[in-house]
Amino acid sequence: MTVTSVDKDLDSLSLPLIADFAASVEDVWQLWADPRRLERWWGPPAHPATVESHDLTPGGEVTCLMTSPEGDKHRGWWRVTSVAAPTSLEFTDGFADAEGTPSPTMPTTTVRVRLARHGDGTRREIRSVFDSREQMEQLMTMGMEEGLKQAVGQMDGLLTG
Repeated sequence: MTVTSVDKDLDSLSLPLIADFAASVEDVWQLWADPRRLERWWGPPAHPATVESHDLTPGGEVTCLMTSPEGDKHRGWWRVTSVAAPTSLEFTDGFADAEGTPSPTMPTTTVRVRLARHGDGTRREIRSVFDSREQMEQLMTMGMEEGLKQAVGQMDGLLTG
């Protein structure tokens, strides 16, 4: 598995995940930049994602749909705040209702992605930042930490296959 560490930090209300890949920065970047590749890892293995829209530019949106093993549909969205391809990406990540409208009752997170050369490959940090301890605890209870580990664990197969 590519995940090197996940260190929940209640003091800074963040969840940083570090992953190392035996691939170039540019190849790892394509897992975000190509919507067909993004949907192959964005959800945990049991909840495949379908990317419905993909505008990875500042001010752009990415929308997706995850399907549970029981067939339940869960929608989400990103609002892209900054992009410096192929080394960084920042966005707000949230939940949406069945029509794709952002949910005002579910928490959002700020996500910061950084890619850098590391040895012969690439190190990637995904740092999710929460607005409050309550929101962080709610998302942890919903399985965010384990789901993120599982999702990122699928990336190696996409880089070598």
